[in-house]
Amino acid sequence: MEMKKGMTYRDAGVDIEAGEEAVERIRQVVKGTHRPEVLGGIGGFGGFFAFDCSRYRNPVLVSGADGVGTKLKVAFQAGIHDTVGIDAVAMCVNDIVVSGAEPLFFLDYLAVGKMDPDQVAAVVKGLSQGCREAGCALIGGETAEMPGFYPAGEYDLAGFAVGVVEQDRVITGVDIAPGDVLLGLASSGIHSNGFSLARKVLFEKAGYRLDQGLPDLGRTLAEELLEPTRIYVKPLLKVFEEFSVKGVAHITGGGVPGNLVRILPEGCGAVLHRGTWEVPAIFALIQREGAVSEEEMFRTFNMGIGMVLVVTPEEAGAVAARLQGEGERVFSVGRVIQGERRVLVR
Repeated sequence: MEMKKGMTYRDAGVDIEAGEEAVERIRQVVKGTHRPEVLGGIGGFGGFFAFDCSRYRNPVLVSGADGVGTKLKVAFQAGIHDTVGIDAVAMCVNDIVVSGAEPLFFLDYLAVGKMDPDQVAAVVKGLSQGCREAGCALIGGETAEMPGFYPAGEYDLAGFAVGVVEQDRVITGVDIAPGDVLLGLASSGIHSNGFSLARKVLFEKAGYRLDQGLPDLGRTLAEELLEPTRIYVKPLLKVFEEFSVKGVAHITGGGVPGNLVRILPEGCGAVLHRGTWEVPAIFALIQREGAVSEEEMFRTFNMGIGMVLVVTPEEAGAVAARLQGEGERVFSVGRVIQGERRVLVR
């Protein structure tokens, strides 16, 4: 009697050997992010971090999780996968540094339709670069092959970061008061928010191609859209050591109004003054081609500001100078006012 050949995991679309190859290929690049506190190496069941409590009086751990969103669709179209990892790291570490926390380590979750070691290596290269920029260790993660769930060539990417701050140094915004100055730190472009609207306007409505060079941008649309999210960790940590920053807002989905309001105490509003910062050309292009209202633009995109710091008028100049010395472009974009807890753009 002829025996039928039994099915394998590979027949179902999962290539274990390709997954093992991917792990081997990323081992060294991941090791390059490790801090002295990291124990062991990639390939185990968990990431080990020997946290040195003796360095702190009353340490508080701060955690954050985020993803890259539909910016990944642009990466798939362009066939460029070595920048979105930076975005994944940036979205997490920028979220936890606003509380004053130093990022310690990072883990990623990468789910793919079909295991491609070259593609995985490119993504992890970006993750590693982002971790080095943030000063944190990439200590582990998960790469899952999910045929039938994601199309071949596509994937989803999310990250998780953990940091630490002294409890009495946590930045909460509770001391923000009318008269305080808003300092805006320039973004590197769209970052990783608003891509569903950007893609619909630029590709579906306007019919642009990714490889198309646009005079307004001075480069191709792919280069503009895949510009990684700026990581602000190291400059901000230096400022926190020297100045009493009252509040910090990471500008993501919801724009400046939607994120800045989250740190304002009751009885305080804020006013942003148009024309006080440089708005990258990509936003004007989206607004023009999609006939998008200004209110919707500010509600969806960062509009050129990736972080907002709230400081006293007395320290505003020195804080701005310190950040500029660290390579940041800084703008005085508005003030805190007495009144309803909301952010106005005038």
